[in-house]
Parts: sequence; C-alpha cells; structure tokens
Amino acid sequence: MVDKKKEALAAALMLAPNLTGLLIFMVIPTAASFVISTTNWNLIGSPGWAGLENFKEAFGDELFWMTLKNTAVYVFCKVPINVFLSLLLAVLLNQSLYGRTLFRAILFLPMIASSVSVALLWQPLFLSNGLLNKLLAALKFPTLMWIYNPQTSMMSVILVALWKELGYYMVIFLAGLQSISGTYYEAANIDGANGIQQFARITVPLISPTTFFVLIISIIGSFQIFDLTTVLTGGGPANSTNTLIMYVYQAGFKFFRMGYASALSAILFIIVLVITIIQNWSSKRWVHY
Repeated sequence: MVDKKKEALAAALMLAPNLTGLLIFMVIPTAASFVISTTNWNLIGSPGWAGLENFKEAFGDELFWMTLKNTAVYVFCKVPINVFLSLLLAVLLNQSLYGRTLFRAILFLPMIASSVSVALLWQPLFLSNGLLNKLLAALKFPTLMWIYNPQTSMMSVILVALWKELGYYMVIFLAGLQSISGTYYEAANIDGANGIQQFARITVPLISPTTFFVLIISIIGSFQIFDLTTVLTGGGPANSTNTLIMYVYQAGFKFFRMGYASALSAILFIIVLVITIIQNWSSKRWVHY
C-alpha cells in the first residue's frame, strides 16, 4: 500500500508541470474564449452581454462562409495528398537505397524552417518571371499567375505547405514501417505474395495506427493555417486564401471585436472537435492495434 502511494505521488509530481501548463495555457484560455464569445468587447471598455448574437452574426456573415470554405478546401485537398505522398516517400526510403539517409535529411529539412521564412522563400518563385514559370515555359506548358490569381492562389498555398510538411510526416511513417517485423514479409514471400499484395495486406493494416495519428494531427494543424497564408498571400487575392483562423485574427486585432472573434474561434473549435470525434469513431473499423 505504501509503495502504491509513493508511486502515485511520484507520478503526480512528474505530471504536475505538464498539467499546470495545460491548465494555464489551454484549459483556462479556451474556457475564457467561450465566455468572451457571449459579449461585445473591444479590448478597451468593459465587456457587454451579447448572448448568442455573435454566433447569429457569424452565420449571416458572407466573409465567414468564404473563409470557412477556403479552410475546408485547404484541409480536404492538402491532407489526402500529404498522407499519400509522405507514405510513398517513406516506403521508398525504407528500402535499401544508396544515400537514403541523406535523402531523408534533405526531405525533412524544410520542416525545420519557420513558416514565415518558407513563405518569404517561395514568394519570388511565384512571380510572373519567377523560377516556376520559367520551368513551365521551358517544358512548353502555359505559365500561371500562382498566388496572384484567385483561381490558383489556394493551390499555390497547398503546394508550399506540402513542400514544408512532407518530410515530417514521412519520418513518422518511416517509424511505423520500421516497427513492422520482417517475419510477416518472409511468410508472404513463401506464400508467393507479390509486392503490391504485401503492401495492401501487410503494410497498410499494420501502419494503420500511424496513419490514424498522421490524419489527426494533419487535419488539426491544417485547420490552424495562419502564418503561411498571412505572409505568402495576406489572405488575397480577393480573400481567396483568407482562412477562418485568419478571420479570427482580423476580427479580434484589426477590428477590435474580441467577442465576435471568440465566437468564430468557438465555431472552429467545435468543427475540429466534431471531425476528431468522427475520426475516432470511424477508426474502430480500419485501425488495427
């Protein structure tokens, strides 16, 4: 009994710093945000009770729906491509290839850089006479306006985000692939299974927990896209890359409507929470622990 009490005390002491940080920097601010969402507050005067008026205004706000649509396009276009390409790279670099350690380092390198520096690096490449258009012209393809055209601006942002994040998710998939015992593949070879069959029947099921983890963190991170679009496009042109989290910032710190900004962030929180719950529920059917 004494040993169990000591173990419990030791565990509590070790968890205390993390739990304290979680409480101070996550739980309390989140709860405060929900409270502020029911007020009219301009950061200077005293908050006034507004009830659900901020939420009603949001659902009638055209810019809210536009930023929500932009966010959804970014998330549901980028995440599947990100998962597919990072898994493909992980499978390729999990083979016995010459220089694979160097390639892994090169692919992971963009993740080390901040999103601001990455955006500044890519801006000159998107110019009308930039490197990308020069490559397209050399290959006899039509040139693009990239971030300067509402029809291609979001595609450009997704391209930059993929370039930055692929190496990170590739490393996670590599860890999952290397945790699979080679005996499974040896047995499959004896049974005459080819590479595609082994990938579909062995690799995909056994890395499903890794895939589930990548999906969760990729979706949550994509809903919070802010710094990349802020520096790269400023939300333009014509609000074509203005995301919901950017609109939260604009409402709160540009128009000083903290109540409305908190309502928008509460809506974003609920959307991410619902998607996460659906993912957890659906994972019971395809994730094999």
